[in-house]
Amino acid sequence: MRLRLWLVAVTLFWLAMTVWLWRTEFGERRQPGGVPAAVVWKKILTAPDSSNLEIRRGTNVIGYCHWRPDVGQELATGARLADDENPLEGMVEALSHYSLDFEGALTLPDFPTRVRFTFRLRLDTNQTWQTFDAHVGMRPDLYELSANSVAQTVRLRVDAGGDQINQTFRFADFQQPQKLLSELGGPMFPAMVGAMGVPLGTNKLSAQSLGLRWEARNDSILVGANRVRAYRLQTKFLDRWRITFFISPVGELLRAEFPGDLVLINHALAGLRQSTAP
Repeated sequence: MRLRLWLVAVTLFWLAMTVWLWRTEFGERRQPGGVPAAVVWKKILTAPDSSNLEIRRGTNVIGYCHWRPDVGQELATGARLADDENPLEGMVEALSHYSLDFEGALTLPDFPTRVRFTFRLRLDTNQTWQTFDAHVGMRPDLYELSANSVAQTVRLRVDAGGDQINQTFRFADFQQPQKLLSELGGPMFPAMVGAMGVPLGTNKLSAQSLGLRWEARNDSILVGANRVRAYRLQTKFLDRWRITFFISPVGELLRAEFPGDLVLINHALAGLRQSTAP
């Protein structure tokens, strides 16, 4: 059962990230106080600083995480620069890609060990995703998911005691989600996922069927006794579960709210009284 739940989680997370980034290219509609979602994402990806965050469930701190954006550069000749390498005199650096790393650890109820996770997303200069890698470890169990948009493949690796999976799927396999889930978890697995509200009746899991559309607007967040300007970036997964980010004007993650009363709070703000704008 635990293996099947994790398969659901990593599969849905990958699907959500795919349509999430796809939708940013179509988030140009303005509402009163609204801004294009793509503009906010550009600020996130080019933020000058990373964000250290507390993971809270309700009022309890259950873990910590690190959110780190990065901008990749290469020389005008096409040669990429190593992290510790200085460009040659006269050579011009050019943007080659964006990346977003998210890693941390948390404690979950009914799990005897801490859950450690690492997510890495790489995008091209048009903010279209190229690769996605996820690693979740609960000693001694290991769960890995990798996706490549160029090769159009998804690789799933599970090493959890007696459960061993090392399988590669094509993007085309996701056109028949019921068949895919049956192969992964047995004949009852599609019914379990369908009970969560995932529309498996269609032949394709699309952005429309998942109900994902990111919207951004100008907002503020209360820090101590003062309100600080921020962008509110939010969506609803399956038109049921709301996800909200509060982003500083320079792209730093201040606060993130997820279903289940799960909240990420920037460490610099964690000891201060906060609330969001009504």
